[in-house]
Amino acid sequence: MTYADRGDAGRRLADELLHLKDQQPVVLALPRGGVAIGFEIAQTLDAPLDIVLVRKIGVPWQPELALGAVTDGAFPETFIDRDLATSLDIPESYIREETARQLEEIERRRKSYCEGRPALARRCGWHCKPCDAVIPRGWFSPYR
Repeated sequence: MTYADRGDAGRRLADELLHLKDQQPVVLALPRGGVAIGFEIAQTLDAPLDIVLVRKIGVPWQPELALGAVTDGAFPETFIDRDLATSLDIPESYIREETARQLEEIERRRKSYCEGRPALARRCGWHCKPCDAVIPRGWFSPYR
């Protein structure tokens, strides 16, 4: 299924999620493109909207090759492809240092995007895991 734009994708996805409205959901979106989708969902479900910041941890000599990622939140989590790290002989010291660097960048962006407002999940004490359902080339499907 393709969509005219992110707003269209958000409205159509929101229609599929209407059954959740009475459960008081919280919509978490990935900046930047995911916010337009999340906005439409939050509006339809009358739900609060917040962002989740995720940063890639690249291979040292090829930063576009994802070794893993780190997420923000009350409980930041790091995901590392251990098989790739082992096969490329990437030192744990690099993973620790790059994770710390990316967490600093996440905090810088949160301050910029949210102007000092704490993350909704942090204010409420929720432990949230982001899901990225955006598929490259501009189409979106939460079911694939």
